[in-house]
Amino acid sequence: MSDTMSRRRFLSRALIAGGAMAGAAASIPVIGYLLGPLIHPAPQAWRDVGAVSQFHIGETVSVTYQDPFTLPWSGQTAKTLAWLRRTGDESFTAFALNCTHLGCPVTWKQDAEHFFCPCHGGVFDAQGQVAGGPPQRPLWRHDVRVRKGRVQIATQALQIS
Repeated sequence: MSDTMSRRRFLSRALIAGGAMAGAAASIPVIGYLLGPLIHPAPQAWRDVGAVSQFHIGETVSVTYQDPFTLPWSGQTAKTLAWLRRTGDESFTAFALNCTHLGCPVTWKQDAEHFFCPCHGGVFDAQGQVAGGPPQRPLWRHDVRVRKGRVQIATQALQIS
């Protein structure tokens, strides 16, 4: 009878050890996904979006740029846009295209002076702050600089959070 018990104990421990190893192996990709942005932050790339003179103070317009994080065969989808608002002689604010709720593209309505998300009714004011709907965070912003009379925005991979 002691032989039967030792076999059961061995198989029980082997099953527990196998389950623990399978659980550890399954958790490695999840841990890598969660820690990836901390270990390898998304690089920024500056993109030229036009001459300072083509933008008017107080006006928000869409600007198109080549996304540096696409694949060589992306074609037309490699182009993306941002919303650029000129706030002074050489000061600009750039907002990402995507709503912070679920990533749908927002549109700017000049007469209302608000951004609208068509997917779930999100509304953002001219400064990108939440004015209504389900979004909990303001629109993401791009860093903006002026170099030799040209406006440039810093792009990075889409933020999902």
